[in-house]
Amino acid sequence: MENKNEFNPFMKRLNKKAKVKKVIAIMSGKGGVGKSFVTSALAVNMARKGYNVAIMDADITGPSIPQAFNIHGQTYATEDQLIIPSRSKSGIQVMSLNLLLEDETKPVIWRGPVLADMIGQFWSDVYWQDVDYMFVDMPPGTGDVPLTVFQSLPVDGVVIVTSPQDLVSMIVGKAVTMVNEMHLPITGIVENMSYFKCPDCGHIHHIFGESHIEELAKKYDIDTVAKLPIDPEIAKLVDEGKIEALNHDELDGLSEKILTL
Repeated sequence: MENKNEFNPFMKRLNKKAKVKKVIAIMSGKGGVGKSFVTSALAVNMARKGYNVAIMDADITGPSIPQAFNIHGQTYATEDQLIIPSRSKSGIQVMSLNLLLEDETKPVIWRGPVLADMIGQFWSDVYWQDVDYMFVDMPPGTGDVPLTVFQSLPVDGVVIVTSPQDLVSMIVGKAVTMVNEMHLPITGIVENMSYFKCPDCGHIHHIFGESHIEELAKKYDIDTVAKLPIDPEIAKLVDEGKIEALNHDELDGLSEKILTL
């Protein structure tokens, strides 16, 4: 792990006690598409397969991962000043800025360079313990923090999250272009809120318009696609911090692709 991209001057190194095998970045071109949910659901899916999983919450100004797992309160450090990540009920390691704040409701009003520096600390100063797969929940867009993640962390694959809206083609295009310019592989694309299935009659409704995800995947040569439904029960469980109770078979194909990295 330490030797990956060794000629990249921006690459951060893990501390000697930490161990992370694979890093998967979850990004979206715009906000509000459920990127953090997809990050959490993928982590739960992989943990159920028996792997040691971690989540780095790189969405510094909008951290929502701890809430999904019902993790609250401050974490602590070892004697040699390494931060110990919190653990979910099923053992998923989680590091988020919320776990460093005395009051998790206070806003983080920082400029880009400070946010970027925090990402480096989350990688270098955290005691990540025997992680098979780390999922990095990035902020939306193609700004400072996503750039820092791509340059500073040894990313093995990128998952792009989107929704079935008309402007999605342009938004996905920007995200794909950024990933390609960073010479990183796109592992798959997830269309969240793709459809609603009526619990009474079983009819499929496309609330946000017809899906174009297959056409986009073909256009950008992305071979793994997942569609997630709109489900009020999912939103309820996430709000209650019970995401580990969810079972998303729709993500199995993407999980299998991640295992090949």
